[in-house]
Amino acid sequence: MAAPLYSIPGSVTGAAAGTEPTDAAAQDASAMAHVPSQDARTVSEVLAQSQAGEVMQELERDLVGLAPVKARIRDIAALLVIDKLRVNLGLQAQAPSLHMSFTGNPGTGKTTVAMRMAQILFRLGYVRKGHLVAVTRDDLVGQYIGHTAPKTKEVLKRAMGGVLFIDEAYYLYRPENERDYGQEAIEILLQVMENQRDDLVVILAGYKDRMEAFFRSNPGMSSRIAHHLDFPDYPSADLLRIADKLLEEQNYHFGPGARATFAEYLENRIRQPHFANARSVRNALDRARLRQASRLFADRERQFTAEELTTIASSDIRASRVFQSAAAPTQT
Repeated sequence: MAAPLYSIPGSVTGAAAGTEPTDAAAQDASAMAHVPSQDARTVSEVLAQSQAGEVMQELERDLVGLAPVKARIRDIAALLVIDKLRVNLGLQAQAPSLHMSFTGNPGTGKTTVAMRMAQILFRLGYVRKGHLVAVTRDDLVGQYIGHTAPKTKEVLKRAMGGVLFIDEAYYLYRPENERDYGQEAIEILLQVMENQRDDLVVILAGYKDRMEAFFRSNPGMSSRIAHHLDFPDYPSADLLRIADKLLEEQNYHFGPGARATFAEYLENRIRQPHFANARSVRNALDRARLRQASRLFADRERQFTAEELTTIASSDIRASRVFQSAAAPTQT
């Protein structure tokens, strides 16, 4: 069989030459410890041996909302587990295609879910390392002739054995600029996604309408994507739950009336430009912590209690410019 047009060093094909460093070999050996044994005959046995069930439970527990996305992840995991059981019974079949498209607005959890997906694939033995390499156009496309191929191949080399996450993937394709080198990166990706799909999973992410236009313009890319997951915007109630979790993780909490004030903040902020779901919640809490620190800093001789140092007051949130903008009748 002819060698792939683009064979990336660090992949299974390249490793046959015996040039992989010792630590990489050890990492691959460690990965095998999670792969379900060939004597597994039930779903429970596969999940227990691979520990993939733990990752799915963490996804349910740690990720607020996103019920449709979680359901699709469970469906994909079920497909992979059943495929393992089929192989164990000698029912050989072609390995499932696992390249994916994640669409949705910023801050809807696409990167977080991609990291958990990489862990599930690793524990079930569908990738060797389970790491995630997140990139954008700038990491793949060069500025001059002969620059794009080395950049793209270097990224692919780092991603081999894991998951390559390309955010805002539609920026790879710029038909209005005939001197753009994005198409070269796309062609290399297409070759690797087809010829080395047993050693790399590619996830393309971005706004839904732009991704749909990208796939229409690049049918070869569209045909290689097996799973399309749409990430909806968070409703206000889920955003408030995200705020609670973020504060708890940093040993903070809302003081009296502060949670209601933050709920009011969210209702105003959602209507303003550039709202980014959970990302905007995190940024708002960071600014609230800054105001809390400034408020406490002003009282330099006081010995603060743990309660005072961990409480976000209503005034720390109310001072946001979001409330000022909402109060101005001439602003939209």
